[in-house]
Amino acid sequence: MAQSPSTDRRFQSSDLEAFVARALIAVGLSAADAEQVARLMILADLRGSDGHGIFRLPQYVRRIRAGGMNLRPNILVVQESEATALVDGDNGMGHLVMQFAAKVAIEKAQRLGVAWVGARQSNHAGPAALYAMMPLEHNMIGIYLAVGSANHMPPWGGVDLLLSTNPIAFAVPALEEPPIVLDIATSVTAYGKVKTKAQRGEPMPEGWMIDALGRSLTDPRRAEEGFLLPIGGYKGYGLALVFGLLAGTLNSAAFGRDVIDFNKDDKTPTNTGQAIVALDVSRFSPVEAFKRNVDQVIREMRNSRKMSGVERIRLPGEQSHATWLERSATGIPMNDNLFKDLQRLASDLGVEALPE
Repeated sequence: MAQSPSTDRRFQSSDLEAFVARALIAVGLSAADAEQVARLMILADLRGSDGHGIFRLPQYVRRIRAGGMNLRPNILVVQESEATALVDGDNGMGHLVMQFAAKVAIEKAQRLGVAWVGARQSNHAGPAALYAMMPLEHNMIGIYLAVGSANHMPPWGGVDLLLSTNPIAFAVPALEEPPIVLDIATSVTAYGKVKTKAQRGEPMPEGWMIDALGRSLTDPRRAEEGFLLPIGGYKGYGLALVFGLLAGTLNSAAFGRDVIDFNKDDKTPTNTGQAIVALDVSRFSPVEAFKRNVDQVIREMRNSRKMSGVERIRLPGEQSHATWLERSATGIPMNDNLFKDLQRLASDLGVEALPE
C-alpha cells in the first residue's frame, strides 16, 4: 500500500478543546455539555489515544446531524441498590453518560467501599482508560468495560461478525510512580487504529486482521473484507463474549447481532452498554502504604533482568503517561489529512477554524 505524504503539526490542548466545543455547540449541544465532551476527547489525544480523540469529531457531528444522538438527554439512575446502579443515558453522547456513571460509582464507593454501575442507551465514549482513571483522584481503583460500537470480530472459528473490540481498563493508584493503567481491547488492535492507518495512508501490521479465508490483511482500505483477530486466540474471544454480557446484556444494552455499526449507520440509536467499578483502597489497606507497595512492585518489574535486545521494561500506562507529559508541553500532533478534514468541518459549521 503506497503511503501518502503526511505532515504532523502540533496544537495546544486548550486550542483543540475550544475548537471541539465550538463545533459541538454549532450542532446543538449546550455549552456546558460541549465543554465536558471536548475536555475528555482531547484528554484522549493527550494520552496518545489518537483514534479516540479529535479524530472522531467529524463522525460525531455527522451522527448528531442525522439525529442519531440526543442533544438534551435526561441521564439518570433508573435502578439502584446501595452498591449498584443502572444508568440510562437517554441516547446522549457517551462521554456525558460515562462521566455521570463514574460519579455515581465514586459516590457509592465512598459510602460502601465498592460500587458497580452499568449504563445503557449510551454511545461511543472514547478510550476506556478515561473512565477507569476517574476513581484514582479519590484513592480508588477503577475498572471499566464496554461493548464496542461496531462488530469487527467473529466467534473463534467463525466468520459472522458478532463481537466488537469490547475493551476493558484497570487503573491502580501509586504513590510516586505514575498509576498502573491497563487499557486493552479484546481484539489485537482497536478498530480506531485501523481507521487512523487508513487516513494516514499507512499499511497495518500483519496479525491485526485476516480475511474470511484466513489470509493476512494489511491494507486498511480493505478492512471490510476481513475481521479483527482476538488477543490470545480463543481466550480473547472468550473475554469479548463475557465483557459483552456484563456491559451489554446485563444492562439491557445491545450485544451480538443487536450492535449497531456506528461507522455506517448515523441514525439508529446504538444503545451502547458500559460499566464502571470503583473500589476504595482504604477498605483493604492504609492508602499510603498501598500506594508505596504499588511503587515497589512497579520498580521491581521495571528493574528486573531484561532479555537480550530489550531496552526497557515498561508498565501498563507508562507510555501513555509519558505521552501526556510530552504532549502537554509540546502540543498534540495532527497529520495533514486530519487537519484538512477538520478545516472543512469548521467551514461547513461556520465556526472558527484551527490556526494554519
